[in-house]
Amino acid sequence: MDLIAELKNITAEDRVSTNETILDRHSKDESYHTPSRPDVVVFPLNTQEVSDILRFANQHHIPVVPFGLGTSLEGHVIPYHKGITIDFSLMNTILEVRPDDFLVTVQPGVTRSQLNKELKKYGLFFSVDPGADATLGGMAATNASGTTSVRYGVMRDQVRDLEVVLADGTVIHTGSKAAKSSSGYHLNGLFVGSEGTLGCITELTLRVYGIPEHIMAARASFPTLDQAVQAVIAILSAGIPVARVELVDEQSVKQVNRFSGTRYKEAPTLFLEFHGNEAGLKQDVTFTKEIVFEAGCDDIQFETDTTERNRLWEARHNLAYAYVHGFPGKKMMVTDVCVPISELAGAVRHAREVVTASGLSGGILGHVGDGNYHVLLMIDTQNPEEMSKAEQVNERIVQYALARGGTCTGEHGVGIGKKKYQLQEHGPALKVMAAIKQALDPNHILNPNKILDHPREILGRV
Repeated sequence: MDLIAELKNITAEDRVSTNETILDRHSKDESYHTPSRPDVVVFPLNTQEVSDILRFANQHHIPVVPFGLGTSLEGHVIPYHKGITIDFSLMNTILEVRPDDFLVTVQPGVTRSQLNKELKKYGLFFSVDPGADATLGGMAATNASGTTSVRYGVMRDQVRDLEVVLADGTVIHTGSKAAKSSSGYHLNGLFVGSEGTLGCITELTLRVYGIPEHIMAARASFPTLDQAVQAVIAILSAGIPVARVELVDEQSVKQVNRFSGTRYKEAPTLFLEFHGNEAGLKQDVTFTKEIVFEAGCDDIQFETDTTERNRLWEARHNLAYAYVHGFPGKKMMVTDVCVPISELAGAVRHAREVVTASGLSGGILGHVGDGNYHVLLMIDTQNPEEMSKAEQVNERIVQYALARGGTCTGEHGVGIGKKKYQLQEHGPALKVMAAIKQALDPNHILNPNKILDHPREILGRV
């Protein structure tokens, strides 16, 4: 069998590549995990080509890994078993906007910024904002969330229907355009977050929202991390419909100032945003001021100007790049855990203690409105001692979260980085997941050994 010739026959000669540069680009994501090249990268144009590729790969037991833009952080798209990488960048058409239904249908290669540029014409926007300009197919595959999830929900909450190609080439739809349904199993919830291990997403129907009449941002600084977190809990308890509430610690504010040219006070800081009508926002802002000052806030600045508001969130979104530029020659390891809101203050305090004790450079930030926080660690991946320390930091933070009813990943996904915690977190339910994987992908070709070990191993031991 000539793999390259078969794929060229399915697609086209100029959309099948073994070019060294292309293979390298598809050998990694933005994580610290070791790269590994695929044998070939193929660029389909439509669902039929994806179906034909998977049918061929399944017949010959060839591994297949779906690829969006490679912005993932846990090694999801690294093809450790080689085989075929399917790059969806050419499937990037916005197929339909249904403004009266607040729905849009897109191909998986459409990016978040591309979609919002089109939706703006209709007075609409897509809410999920993970920071990176990721593809919507990739965001669905990892159940992405981000800064706005506290108000609008995560990616799973926005998916109304998916077109998915299964391992044997069968094409299915997982939902409908209806606002709700009690019919059948909830397949949307199954495939969103499956990281390409159960099928390849070729079309998405997503919920969108009206652009708010007024938007206001705020930046509130506190003497301690604990006071900042307590302020968040108080804001949520008061029922204020905050659209974003982000925590950035003192070390991270320093990196923001150096990278973005800002002059923010270098202290634990909350970045907040409020959406609504003018009268409602005034009430929310007044109430928020009272709450944060009662929690110990020593300064709060509000921004209604669009330019300044965008600058504030651009600085927050560029924080990871600020760390990378601030520590040349080092790679970034990012933890990602989520805990119940009641456990958040202790979790963030614990994370700061663990990072300080390790002696590694790093900061704490997160979408604390839903209990999701991250630690950014800058490490020399060629230094075994630093790698060991970073792994210990990650381990301690994850174990803290799991012991308090949390999860090992709030939004980055499992990939290979969090796979070792799946049995501990899910217990016997992992056997159910393995059975689903075995049923849908019996030849284990779809992104093998991501999220789960081989299903037969799990079914035999759990």
